[in-house]
Amino acid sequence: MLLINIAGIILIALIVWWFWLYKPIEAELGENDLVITVENGTYSPSRIKVPAGEPVELKFIRKDESPCSETLLIPELQISDTLPLNKLKSIQIPALKSGEYAFHCQMQMYRGQLTVN
Repeated sequence: MLLINIAGIILIALIVWWFWLYKPIEAELGENDLVITVENGTYSPSRIKVPAGEPVELKFIRKDESPCSETLLIPELQISDTLPLNKLKSIQIPALKSGEYAFHCQMQMYRGQLTVN
């Protein structure tokens, strides 16, 4: 009985960590080409730092055949674009003010964030 309770507590701790405490590593958009991969239900990297006040180009490659992964939305910028399967797609982002801008698929199952500094 004690073993079952300990296993339950460990499982609860893992669930709390995964859904509320886990923060993916941020990648910085720099001089080297950063390509965001859409695969296995995620954007990788899903958190991207970009400079404030400069237009940037985000490059996506969609490897996931799910219909949900086909559409990329950045609601605050009114950007909606289709990502072709296994082809590189560039998305032009205008100069932004400092802040955080979410991007996601049409059903918000795939999620990412632009951090502008």
